[in-house]
Formats: sequence, C-alpha cells, structure tokens
Amino acid sequence: MTQRTAALLIDDDARLAALVAEYLGKNDVDVTVAGDGEKGLHTLARGHFDVVLLDIMLPGVDGLEVCRRIRVESRHPEVPILMLTAKGDDVDKIVGLELGADDYLAKPFNPRELLARIRAVLRRTAPPAGERVRFRSGLLEIDFAAREVKVAGKRQVLTHFEFELLSCLARAAGRVLSREHLMDALKGAEYETFDRSIDVHVSKLRAKLEPNPKEPRYIKTVRGVGYVLARDR
Repeated sequence: MTQRTAALLIDDDARLAALVAEYLGKNDVDVTVAGDGEKGLHTLARGHFDVVLLDIMLPGVDGLEVCRRIRVESRHPEVPILMLTAKGDDVDKIVGLELGADDYLAKPFNPRELLARIRAVLRRTAPPAGERVRFRSGLLEIDFAAREVKVAGKRQVLTHFEFELLSCLARAAGRVLSREHLMDALKGAEYETFDRSIDVHVSKLRAKLEPNPKEPRYIKTVRGVGYVLARDR
C-alpha cells in the first residue's frame, strides 16, 4: 500500500486551495487547508505534517511571519516549507530563505510541478540505504538517520533545507563543492533556482554551528569555487 503524504496548505484563495487539494489527493498527498496564517500555525501545532505549502500574501499575519514562527516558535521547526507567491521580487525570496523556506513556486503554477517539488523535498528526507549513519568533525556531530545535529553535545535546530545542505557537504567532506553542484543536488537541475540561495543558507548554518561564524572552523569558503566541510578530526 502506498504511504500517503500529509501536507498543510496555508492559502486564502479558496478556489486554488480546492483545486490543489483535489489534484494532490489523487496523487497520494492528503491536504489540510488553513485560510490564514494564524489558523495555519494553530493547525500545524495540533497535527503532524510532512510538508507545509505556504502562501506569502495572506490576510493578517503574512507568509513570511508564519515561516519565521514555524522555524523559531513551533513544535515542528524542521518541517519542509514550500512558499507559494505571485511576487517576482528577489527581496521576498531573500527574506524567505533567511527565515528558513526550503523552496519557492510562483503563481500561477502547474499542479504537476507542485507535486514534483513536494516529492523532491520528501526524497531528500532520508539518507540512501547503506550510507554512513553518523558524521563527526571536531565538536560537530551529524546523525543522518535521526536528522539530528549537535555542537559540543548541544542539539541545534536546523531547517529542512539547512540539514540537507549540511548533509550534502558532510557526505563529501574534504572535497570542494561548487554552488552549482549543491543547487543541482538539493533542488534538481530541472527546477529554477535562486542563485544566491546557497550563500544565504551557508550563512545561516555558520551562525548556528560555528564558534565564530566570521572565521568558520567547519564550513569553509574556497573563493571562486564553492564550499568544503572539514574532514573528521
């Protein structure tokens, strides 16, 4: 029996929400709809969801504030967030990424692409079979199976995308990975990517993991090339 995915759609467009719920429901994704930000946060707190589909333009509390609250204040800070927006302004994208959004999809969109993006996010959730279970470098510890990261024994709360980015670097520890390689590995080359998103997420990771983010010990920049995670030591 196919395992179904639980998605929380926070959008005030009732017609769009009904269409999305109907299409995704036929493709093993059960959609719960909340018509505004406060209802969305309340619904998330009461249930378990595999992914949140979040519109930026919401009445009252907007999508960016909802994203911030999920990452900072909710009981489910690691849930993947896919933001839906009619805006093409890069400022919104930058702010959303800094707040912890994992992906973007501009309206109007094809429901098939939305489904593909949801599946892509979920595929990145579990490490491939047979892969190393843990990684350690200095005081940094990563448990891939439990999706847990610790620094000096203290658990660090990462967003879904931040964990995937860190995992990608850890699995290639000691090797320099270009921004293009990281974007392809994390989003898929077939999808439109925001070319500075990797830099934004690396900055957020350093703030959470590094003793001194301005002089990183773990995630190092190789100027003009990309990033490298220090090997186990």
